[in-house]
Amino acid sequence: MQQHGYIGEFEIVDDHRSGKIVIELIGRVNKCGVISPRFDVTYGEIEKWVVNLLPSRQFGMILLSTTYGIMTHEEARRKKTGGKILGFFY
Repeated sequence: MQQHGYIGEFEIVDDHRSGKIVIELIGRVNKCGVISPRFDVTYGEIEKWVVNLLPSRQFGMILLSTTYGIMTHEEARRKKTGGKILGFFY
């Protein structure tokens, strides 16, 4: 989210329990959501999820957990990989 300009700096606070993350919001996030259950998505099905979840193809991101790590749907397309949908934001 930071790479695409949706959030500013963030800090991980260790409170010796579960831990917290403090995020500086820039104000560009209109909506964000979690997809539960985490559906499996193949490389060919990414476009279907983009159409269903995002208001426009040029607007917003879908987060995927892949074998290469957590990435956006655009990065997953470039690497030609699928994964599990974590959530979305725009």
